[in-house]
Order: sequence, then structure tokens, then C-alpha cells
Amino acid sequence: MRVGALGAERPVVLDDEDRAFGLAGLTADVDGAFLAGGGLARVRAALAAGELPAEDIAGERVGAPIARPPAVVCVGMNYAAHAAETGAQPPAQPVVFFKHPNTVVGPFDDVLVPRGAVKVDWEVELGVVIGRRARYLDSVGDALSHVAGYVLSNDVSERDFQLDPSVSGGQWSKGKCCETFNPLGPWLVPAEEVADPQALGLRSFVNDEARQDSTTADMVFGVAELIHHLSQFMVLEPGDLLNTGTPQGVALSGRFPYLSVDDVMEIEIDGLGRQRQVLAKA
Repeated sequence: MRVGALGAERPVVLDDEDRAFGLAGLTADVDGAFLAGGGLARVRAALAAGELPAEDIAGERVGAPIARPPAVVCVGMNYAAHAAETGAQPPAQPVVFFKHPNTVVGPFDDVLVPRGAVKVDWEVELGVVIGRRARYLDSVGDALSHVAGYVLSNDVSERDFQLDPSVSGGQWSKGKCCETFNPLGPWLVPAEEVADPQALGLRSFVNDEARQDSTTADMVFGVAELIHHLSQFMVLEPGDLLNTGTPQGVALSGRFPYLSVDDVMEIEIDGLGRQRQVLAKA
């Protein structure tokens, strides 16, 4: 985890009893260099050896569990039922777009409704944090060895900015890159502690009402396939965040109203924690 005021977060680790221990002696932050340099293994060893100082983090703000990622790579329409509710067929190839890295905020930070927005939407997603450089991978079987860990991610979207050609210009970025549009965390769970990234339940709620309820088993393209595929077109660097798509149950389906100021989003994934954000005026 990373805790503390925005821009001044410090890294900690939680043990199996949810006790927090400081990592200042091992790293200044949880970033690509830390992940690529075996940082998670060093933390595990230091924790097991009792070498880390205990910290009381009660009442502190929880930041995103990774420092500002070099890139936020996203996959759209990666659940067949979600593609159907948008009126599309499941894609034959992964649909790829990007979010600005400054969209990443803490899991309990306010989400700002952009000026002129009328269709703000929620999207619970499995986030994948890259730990080793992935470039032209030879096989799907090698892909998961490049994962540092997994994280809960909310790919907030403004659908008019994203999909209305008179606003979007025919691409999705304007509806995806508004400030605060990617709450992340609360934790980064090391990859070896997630037995199967394709067997995780994920859910969302708006104002305490259930919205999404699915499983990562329903992905059109699984995590390993996505990493392998992307590595043929771009180099994934340590610290990069990959958002892997959202299941059915979003406002774009027409089944639910879009979000407004003072609405509350909550999302969760098995083993990766739970988030809560209040919508606020930009």
C-alpha cells in the first residue's frame, strides 16, 4: 500500500493479519524501478525476518498502491456480455486505448464530474501491474511471468466525451482521461498470491444498489493473452498499469442512470479489496 497525503504518499506492507509495516528502509516508493529490481521479494523476505518497523496507519489517506505509472493501457469490450449491452459484437482482436497517468488516484478519493459532463459511468476492472519489461513475447505461456501483481481499478468514463462523434472525434480518449478517472487500490497484491487471475469475482454498486456482478473467467481475452498480444505492438515497462475491461452492468447499457454529483460508487474484486468514491463537482 501507499498511504499519506496526495503527492506525499509513503509505502507500507500489510501482513496476513492486516498489520502495517514501513518500507522506507527498502524503497522510497512503489514504482517501476522497485518492481523491476526484485522489490516485492525483498519486502517479503524482510517481513518474514521481522526487519520492518510497525506503523499505525489508522485514519490516514490511502493512495494508489503504485506511484504514477509510466502508462495506463486499457482494453475495451473485453467481456462478451458488456459488448452486447453496448450493441457490439465481442471483438476479434483486443480493443486498446490509453488513459493519462494523472487519472490515477487513491481508492477513496473523490471522483470529479468534468465540466459539461452528462454521462459519467463506472467500470470495475482487474488491473495488472507490469513487473518485467515485456517486448515481443514468444508465447502466451511466458506472459504472466511479467506481472508484478494485481490491483482493483475503476475505469471511470464519460460516455458522450467517449462516443459522441461531435465531441470524441472518433476516438475514446476524451471520455477516459478526465482527472481522477482511475481510482486504484487499496492494495497491490503480488502475482504469486493470486492463484488464477481468471477466477476472480468482481462487483460494483452505486448508492448501495448492485450494478455489476461477474467473474474474470468471462473475459474475451485473458490476462496472459492480453500481455502477449500487446507486447507485439508496444513495449510494456515495469510499473505500467493494464486495465483489462469491465463486465456488463454499466450505465451505458441503458438499464441504469448515469452518475451525478454526490452519488457514491463502490467496487470490489475478490482478494483485491474494495473502493468507495463520492462524485464531486470539478
